[in-house]
Amino acid sequence: MEFLKRYVLFVVFIVLTSVNAAAQGGDVTAVFAKSYELENDGKYGEAVLALKKVSADTYALNLRLGWLSYLDGKYKEAMNYYAKAIQLRPSSIEARLGFVLPAAKLKEWTKVGEQYDAVLRLDPNNYKANYYRGLMFFNVGNYKTAATYLNRIEHLYPFDYDIVILTAWNFYYLKEKGRAKALFNQALLIQPTSASAAEGLALCR
Repeated sequence: MEFLKRYVLFVVFIVLTSVNAAAQGGDVTAVFAKSYELENDGKYGEAVLALKKVSADTYALNLRLGWLSYLDGKYKEAMNYYAKAIQLRPSSIEARLGFVLPAAKLKEWTKVGEQYDAVLRLDPNNYKANYYRGLMFFNVGNYKTAATYLNRIEHLYPFDYDIVILTAWNFYYLKEKGRAKALFNQALLIQPTSASAAEGLALCR
């Protein structure tokens, strides 16, 4: 009889736990839905406060808080949330690309570069990481290093104007005018009114 009582209590405990977990799951879904509604209304701070009612410290929660904090101009807080999301899911590319948004606003270029490098270790052909890593080196005049990123991505996206025009200028500054000229012409096929491509062609003559 004592065994039966214990068994019944155990079953009741399991049922109540399952019901409570389901209720919490529903609450979390409702809170996330509310945060999207507030975001759409431009109420980013309120959306953050709504999400902070969720007790679970999950990847999804931190990723969402990072994005909303970024939109709200709270860049340090955004970086912290994205960093926590990365800690929870180290192989996440979206969290790392999210991190660079507030980091760039704060001109934390070393941290931006570190995240792009981490993305490229996970996905060597990633569009954004290759393009922006190349752009970072291009902007500081390190054209040789920029080429390792830009040449790779240009082969994958040969009709993407932003990639083609940047790679063209990078070749120009590397004094490879023949390759630069070919890409300036390619840029004009993509965007016939490109002043940048026209200027580059004139310089290559």
